[in-house]
Amino acid sequence: MQRLKWVSLGVAAVTFLSTGFADSGKADVLRATGSAFAEIAKQALPAVVFIDVETTVEVPQRSFANPFEEFFGRGGRYYSQPQEPETQKYHQQGQGSGFIISKDGYILTNNHVVKDADRIHVTLSDGREFDAKLIGTDPKTEVAVIQIEDGGELPFVELGDSDALEVGEWVLAAGNPFGLSQTVTAGIVSAKERSEVGIADFGNFIQTDAAINPGNSGGPLLNIDGKVIGINTAIYTRTGGYMGIGFAIPINQAISIKDQLIKTGKVSRSVLGIYIQEVDEDLAGSFGLEEKGGILISQIVEDSAAEEAGLKEGDIIVEFDGKKAGKVGVFRNRVASIPPNTKVDVKIFRDGKYKTISAITKELEGGDDGLGDSDPALFEKLGIHVESLDGNTARRFGIEGEEGVLVAEIEQGGAAWRAGLKPGQIITSVNRKPVRSVSEFKNAIAASADSGKVLLLVTDGRSSRFVVVSVE
Repeated sequence: MQRLKWVSLGVAAVTFLSTGFADSGKADVLRATGSAFAEIAKQALPAVVFIDVETTVEVPQRSFANPFEEFFGRGGRYYSQPQEPETQKYHQQGQGSGFIISKDGYILTNNHVVKDADRIHVTLSDGREFDAKLIGTDPKTEVAVIQIEDGGELPFVELGDSDALEVGEWVLAAGNPFGLSQTVTAGIVSAKERSEVGIADFGNFIQTDAAINPGNSGGPLLNIDGKVIGINTAIYTRTGGYMGIGFAIPINQAISIKDQLIKTGKVSRSVLGIYIQEVDEDLAGSFGLEEKGGILISQIVEDSAAEEAGLKEGDIIVEFDGKKAGKVGVFRNRVASIPPNTKVDVKIFRDGKYKTISAITKELEGGDDGLGDSDPALFEKLGIHVESLDGNTARRFGIEGEEGVLVAEIEQGGAAWRAGLKPGQIITSVNRKPVRSVSEFKNAIAASADSGKVLLLVTDGRSSRFVVVSVE
């Protein structure tokens, strides 16, 4: 009876929708939305491809030594004969999606779809099949480019502007989930600039609730105009399937990577050479900034682009290359996405005034992005004992070439202890003024009594960070 009741309510709701809803003209809006989705699918799906890859993997095999396989050594001793590790080769198949972006057959997809592939096979929506060659991959962003050669007239999709995307906009995800080719799902943009989701080293991902499942990886995320604004890449799931949270690489970021891969087969990134932290309300107040936000420089790397440009410790970056600095992860990715040796404008807040400094980025080498994090901590009480830093003490703690006062003891349970300060660290400045002795340190702390807060610059000899301390 309960089930019949719900069915009756459903019929009543349908009746209402078919009368009052239709009479109000709102049904026309839904029809128009459906027609728009259908038109997007009609235009985009011919360029969405199914990617099938074959990869050779070597799996170590367990080796059992034969106790009789020994040889007689010198001095009448027995030695076990060395056993060579054995491996077994297997052919592994994988599937994913991609989309054609040009008449000459370039295809964008994900790195994890095609990496280490011995063979890449592409199937178009019209059934045509091709072997594709790998142009290049970038594991740090999960972007890859492959190409179909001699494909004749190929359909392709137009690339949009992911920077213009707004939270709440309609989007469609296209691809081949679970091998089901030419699938389209609809949703909205749930969030932007998701930079700390653990998918890739660099990436300000678009979050969407358009259904994305295994096999969708590498497919396009389309806006309401039918233009690609992202590459479907990953999902958040506890079951292995769709749970309403998917992530796509913004197409503007992918375009920069794609251009470099096509031109050189590799990706070069920029670096400024600074250690940074986000500006919370306490840091903003300590620096005289009216509101929180921005990126605080806590350390400048020697001979870096930042040093050459004249950036300083204590500068707060509010804009970078004409855009708001944003959060640490977003800022890091924005710097890295710029080609090396590019001149950029950096708007900073220094000594109560705003100014713009031009910097020429340098190329990132190795794994260090030159943007070290240094998270702030809030102290309610100081709870710290310091000593003068002489040469013997510096050598004892393995910290030489620094000026300041040594953190000798931390009061257990105090604010410094809770914040993670440790004996052996050095405080080099108080309220952005250098301190070289215990008396200078104490005087600087005393001068902060009225404000109730003090700004410390702390180093361990490798990196530095600013800390706002409450001394009330």
